[in-house]
Amino acid sequence: MAEILHVGIDLGTSRSAISGSNGERFVVDSYVGWPADMVAKKVLKRAVLIGHDAVSNRTMLDLHRPLERGLLKEGSEKDVEAVRELLKHLLGLVGVSNGGKVAASDVRAVVGVPAAALRTNKQYLRNSMKGIVDSLLIVSEPFAVAYGLDALLHTMIIDIGAGTSDFCVMRGRYPTEEDQRTLTVAGDSIDAQLLKLVEERYPEANVTIFMVREWKEKHSFVGKAPEKIVVTAPIKGVPTELDITKEMKAACESLLSPVIETMLDLLARVEPEFQERVRNNIILSGGGGLIRSLPQALEDALKQVGGGAVRCMQDPVFVGSDGGLALALDAPDGDWEKLS
Repeated sequence: MAEILHVGIDLGTSRSAISGSNGERFVVDSYVGWPADMVAKKVLKRAVLIGHDAVSNRTMLDLHRPLERGLLKEGSEKDVEAVRELLKHLLGLVGVSNGGKVAASDVRAVVGVPAAALRTNKQYLRNSMKGIVDSLLIVSEPFAVAYGLDALLHTMIIDIGAGTSDFCVMRGRYPTEEDQRTLTVAGDSIDAQLLKLVEERYPEANVTIFMVREWKEKHSFVGKAPEKIVVTAPIKGVPTELDITKEMKAACESLLSPVIETMLDLLARVEPEFQERVRNNIILSGGGGLIRSLPQALEDALKQVGGGAVRCMQDPVFVGSDGGLALALDAPDGDWEKLS
């Protein structure tokens, strides 16, 4: 009998995670880079760099972040190649490629995509996976989260990633398009807003998107500032302390209005007798869900419709990929799309 390896993959704009049925789990930054020239090739001694290695050595690389707003970039051959390299790398980490481990003869992958992923983008993902896995099942990211948490009935998942914020109401069956929403207001848009605000306040400071992303992941909040946020950035080459408390608050709170509006709109579409149960069972996931005081801000907004409860996943890194793996293990043969 063929050895089957089931995997769940959360293909993220900023980070991608994989969980395998062999117990292996990994997360990597969603970056792929190739040496920019002969000198870079000599220094790096590698043909391609992926994840943190790619980010750390980006000055020497033709660097690609092949996912944008939660969707695979189309058009650029390098971005297409980057997606395949990223997927091959993830699968290699859990033992799909040889690399000293026994390769499985049948690889079945559940891949989570944004709730409103276009049909054409799903096809593009299928094409990217050909020759890498044998069978594929594409599901929405918030549904994968719900499945992994066994939160399948009268629950709302709000999954705030880097590229998208995804919403899904679970009614005890596969969610339909009506049960889901995707916003492009998410981690990346907060980063862009924070960079713009910091540059406006400190025009002489030398600040990059990588720096503000790190600041956000460490200090993000909405509502009242828990402490003064002071970071260091060079001004004319001199490391200088900058107070970015107001800028951080404004950037993070740019998420509030669209997320609250979408949450309340989806709640209003739930059958009236089940609305209270869903309001009291809202799960906040994804890296953006860790923004301090965000659950309280959402609960405050729920007061206008009778109140509710929002709980946050404190360790969201593998929630999507673990959910994909749980789904892969349970999915009947008929649900799989054969790629080989």
